Amino acid sequence: MLTDDTKAAIRAAYASLKDGLPGYRVRASQGKMIAEVAKTLATAGGAAVIEAPTGTGKSMAYLLAGLEVARAQKKKLLIATATVALQEQLVSRDIPLYLSLSGHQAKVALAKGRARYLCPRNLLQARGSVDSQAQGALVGFEQDLTLWPRPPSERDRALLGKLEAAWQRGDWQGDIDLAPETPGDLLRSMLTTSAGGCTGRKCSQFMGCPFYSARRAVADAEIIVANQDLVLSDLTMPREEDSFGGVILPKPDETLYIFDEAHHLPGKAIERGASEVYLAASMRQLGRLGRQIHAAYSLTDKEVLGKVALDAGDERLQAYNDALEALEREIRLAWIPDESEDTPIWRASLGQLPVAWIAHAEHLYQLASELRRWLTAVRRAVLEMTEGGPTQEALVRELGMALERMERQVRTWHAWSYEDPDNVPPMARWVSLGPERQLVCHASAVSAGHLLRKVLWDNASAAVMTSATLSAGGQFRQFADAVGLPDDALTLSLPSPFDLGRQARLEVPALNALPEAREAHAEEICRWLEQHLDWNAGNLVLFTSRAKLDRVLQRLPIAMVRKVRAQGSLGKSQLIAEHTAAVEAGQGSTLFGLASFGEGLDLPGKLCETVVVTQLPFAVPTDPVGATYAEWLESRGRNPFIEVTVPEATRILTQYCGRLIRTETDQGRIVLLDRRVVVKRYGARMLNALPPFERVIASVH
Repeated sequence: MLTDDTKAAIRAAYASLKDGLPGYRVRASQGKMIAEVAKTLATAGGAAVIEAPTGTGKSMAYLLAGLEVARAQKKKLLIATATVALQEQLVSRDIPLYLSLSGHQAKVALAKGRARYLCPRNLLQARGSVDSQAQGALVGFEQDLTLWPRPPSERDRALLGKLEAAWQRGDWQGDIDLAPETPGDLLRSMLTTSAGGCTGRKCSQFMGCPFYSARRAVADAEIIVANQDLVLSDLTMPREEDSFGGVILPKPDETLYIFDEAHHLPGKAIERGASEVYLAASMRQLGRLGRQIHAAYSLTDKEVLGKVALDAGDERLQAYNDALEALEREIRLAWIPDESEDTPIWRASLGQLPVAWIAHAEHLYQLASELRRWLTAVRRAVLEMTEGGPTQEALVRELGMALERMERQVRTWHAWSYEDPDNVPPMARWVSLGPERQLVCHASAVSAGHLLRKVLWDNASAAVMTSATLSAGGQFRQFADAVGLPDDALTLSLPSPFDLGRQARLEVPALNALPEAREAHAEEICRWLEQHLDWNAGNLVLFTSRAKLDRVLQRLPIAMVRKVRAQGSLGKSQLIAEHTAAVEAGQGSTLFGLASFGEGLDLPGKLCETVVVTQLPFAVPTDPVGATYAEWLESRGRNPFIEVTVPEATRILTQYCGRLIRTETDQGRIVLLDRRVVVKRYGARMLNALPPFERVIASVH
């Protein structure tokens, strides 16, 4: 319950905000959001989804309500975002500003996963193996413990030395995102570690470890900012029997959650539960794992580990290898991939695999589970040694990462052999042809609803999800299903604080070609851009595919191409900087971008006066997860296009429209070059769900 004292504290903090911010204007939507966030978080098991358009001031709203309620209840406030940019904005700007205005003091921590921090042990091992020049001379199992997968390049050596020097001097605290120079993928993977590769308190570098230092800061903090991936990772970690979360972040029942940019959450939760096995790579890794296990038996001087003698363990590895080979033969006999496709895919209809494949998966699940138990015991035995030196640390690291790989394989074979219950969507199960034409076996849930009900809504003290776009014109059914929202949860769509009917215009020009006619539609896009876009202003043109973006760019006159800054030609921040400089110099600039440019891009005023949407952003129908879910809906007499595809495309289109009006003084137009919103039956529904811009719908003669 929201007590009178807490209400008074919220009112006082809100008054401080209004008085302290120069030029602050009261926004009814922000006031409403503060009240509803406070009410939800103060209720045991409270749940709310709040759509707050650009300009609402939602971060200040949930900070103000969230911190006051958290303090009253002696709980942690955890804010989970989807992008690094918003995390940095919250930690470096919004939270300090709020604390300053409200007169509060609070410990704030930015929580990141292990992969965002330097592993000092790996740094020492990588540096030591470079200095020893021993890469080509390692023999026996030592070759399987080396950190470098190949001899380091001169650039790798130089950067490694630079990072080590900065770490030793104390100029760098080990946050990879703040490194003196960003390491490439190879070096980054070597200088960081996963949970499986970490030895925790047993590590010789534990006391100076950046990850554990950050973790201690999180434990002390009142406000924690994290990315959604890390929060989902924590929520899905078993703590005790039938208890999840609270392993790397505060316990869910002691935490008030705010999920900002919440439209990303369903997709991230589905990715969290997905798994795959690369068959050829897995068989290759078994040989390396066998040598590492031999090293473990030798180093510990044991004949039996995990109740398994070494010879019996070798037999288990061979049996698993044989079972992988047998499944591969079965799949290749049954499926002939289309060699003309870049990534051929075979998908199980309604998730139902052939009976023979299920039998193989059941056998593999049994073998992989036994290997996982044995490997866990082997790693523990090496970890608990008192005098193992660098070889012990390297071996524990490698066995830990092998254990993580085995865990993914166990999950995949369980998903392949698991019988889907009635009345819930089935697992998506498919096979693809990966790098070097190797077979890859995949499994994934098709909806995050069941998972989020189990680990979040049933466990959290309270949770609020917010974003600028969560509904389709105020209808939350699709999002509510996607996140498993409790039936009694609040859903609220706040009105924009801007006068959108006066500030912006939505135009649908009289094009003849629909997007299905690829060449003709690309030609018409070019013609419209040539004749009707103000090339001396700031513009944003959004495409649904790289192919169409390139096709349009190739057809434009060279004078216009020179004013285009296309996504991928430079880094995003550099493109925006060049675009800003050109517009401010009066030269005009037009950004060409894909979906990621339709979200989170802040181009106020003259930097963006026209947003052109070349095509409605419908999801690609070949995605195995989406296709399986759509097939299941159809099997139950439902229409997946109307229930899922249209609402999701409407939400994304609304997100694109949000790039235009960023402040109360902005003006401009949205131009939609896709006549399906006029000629298709679903079009009117999409148009009606968009913000209340002035409408100019041209008729085709």
